[in-house]
Amino acid sequence: MAEYTRSQVLTEAKKLADMLASTEEIDRFKQVEAKLNENKKVQQLITRIKALQKQAVNFQAYEKGEALKKVEAEIDRLQAEIDAIPVVQEFKETQIVVNDVLQLVSATIAREVTNKVIESTGGDILSGETGSKKQNSTPSCH
Repeated sequence: MAEYTRSQVLTEAKKLADMLASTEEIDRFKQVEAKLNENKKVQQLITRIKALQKQAVNFQAYEKGEALKKVEAEIDRLQAEIDAIPVVQEFKETQIVVNDVLQLVSATIAREVTNKVIESTGGDILSGETGSKKQNSTPSCH
């Protein structure tokens, strides 16, 4: 079995990242993100929310509880308005798909590394034990 340096593995990881960045899911995400950034209504609402968040921080610092509640309620209302916009919903959906793909790749790599370690030590993949664990867990006869 060939040995690889950390540098070689990182080079391959960068190649994998390039492959992932060229998938249909990432391409869709980029298209939807561009539509979101071009949407004037969404951008106006985001700007308004950011301004209200700054006000909320000031109200909190000066313990102006009643004013803080009103600002937080307005932030929630604007956030709900943003969330109801179709392009925002589409963006959130594409984010979920991209995250699922990344988690799948990550979990696959982790599982395969674990399996290779188990195999290379003469272990048992089904039980998840490496060869050294199996050897140390056999009962000794006295």
